[in-house]
Amino acid sequence: MADNTDLYAFVSPDKPDSVTILANYVPLEEPAGGPNFNTFGDDVLYEIMIDNNRDGIENVTYQFRFKTKIGNPDTFLYNTGPISSLSDSSWNVKQFYSVTKVQGPRRTGSSTVLGTNLPTPPVNIGPRSTPNYTDLANAAVNTLSEGSNVFAGQRDEAFYVDLGSIFDLGHSRIYTSFLHPPLPAWTRQRGSASIQ
Repeated sequence: MADNTDLYAFVSPDKPDSVTILANYVPLEEPAGGPNFNTFGDDVLYEIMIDNNRDGIENVTYQFRFKTKIGNPDTFLYNTGPISSLSDSSWNVKQFYSVTKVQGPRRTGSSTVLGTNLPTPPVNIGPRSTPNYTDLANAAVNTLSEGSNVFAGQRDEAFYVDLGSIFDLGHSRIYTSFLHPPLPAWTRQRGSASIQ
């Protein structure tokens, strides 16, 4: 499954001679949502298409293909102990990917493989399973053959929308007091079941 939600392109302050491109897939993931943690689809071709001359036809396409490798097929567990490195044997469900650059229209252009067998970081499960997650994520920043850097994995994003309010007939809790009539105060409801 791949739900492409956002694409950002910007000049990074630390590298003003380059462009950073971010693509988001499958939103609203909770890192601790196990035991089947979110992964990239092995059966999905992820593409970032770039049109440099505004003619509506891609001039450059970056293609990402993922492969999941199970260390111990006799357990359903994602990890069997703390994950201290990208090669840690207690990390049972690892993902690797390749990056291909297509110059010209993606169906007829020339393809160059820029990297293969690139590791993703583990999911940021929590302090016992991924005690040094920042180090794991930094280790998963890979340099491609043409010199650019690439990362594929979960990230906490600064972009925030109050979806509960927006999909409640398009209102925003931030501006409730300005509405006529004002909306009542909102409290989170939790489902529960009981047997007596």
